[in-house]
Amino acid sequence: MSRILLVDDDEPLLRALRINLTARGYQVDTAGTATGGLISAGNHHPDLAIVDLGLPDLDGIEVVKGLRAWSDVPIIVLSARHTEPAKVAALDAGADDYVTKPFGVDELLARIRAALRRGAPPAAPAPIVTTDAFVLDLTAKRATVPTGEVHLTPTEWHLLEVLARSPGTLVEHRQLLREVWGPRYETETNYLRVHFANLRRKLEPDPANPRHLLTHPGLGYRLEL
Repeated sequence: MSRILLVDDDEPLLRALRINLTARGYQVDTAGTATGGLISAGNHHPDLAIVDLGLPDLDGIEVVKGLRAWSDVPIIVLSARHTEPAKVAALDAGADDYVTKPFGVDELLARIRAALRRGAPPAAPAPIVTTDAFVLDLTAKRATVPTGEVHLTPTEWHLLEVLARSPGTLVEHRQLLREVWGPRYETETNYLRVHFANLRRKLEPDPANPRHLLTHPGLGYRLEL
């Protein structure tokens, strides 16, 4: 049974989501404030967090950052903010997905299932991937650079795993989006831009001039060993 944390100050929405998720076999914790959400996460260690941005005490971005400071838990942001800068800010803070209000329950459930799959351990052992800048142990989900281990989110790992299956080969935007987020997200290239910028910042010696995580503008990405 997966445990889901819901952080939202809209009590009717919280109640509806709790009923829907519980009926589908999830264990659900709820919080109406950012502070309450962070305390609940620390006490119960959810398998996935759903966070509203418009919270009464702190912006939901602070909840995302607070969770990311110590946890790899997949995070889905809920928000009435529809602008691209808001989405980019949430993804850049460490969110794995972004859902705008109003939304359909079936769509949210699909995104929850996809996020939980991304956060699950791989079904089969993956190889060690070695470059001159970093080493990826995809079985243990561990990345190391010369200075030590680097923290990567579940979504960042999934992107690397897709590229690592065919090092040196271009993987198109649509394929990456389909495998990591699902077929409904094949046009959301801003997701890729944000997450690959974070990966380069964490793994490349010179993120502005990457040697291993390469972009082919308008086409896709490639892992060069």
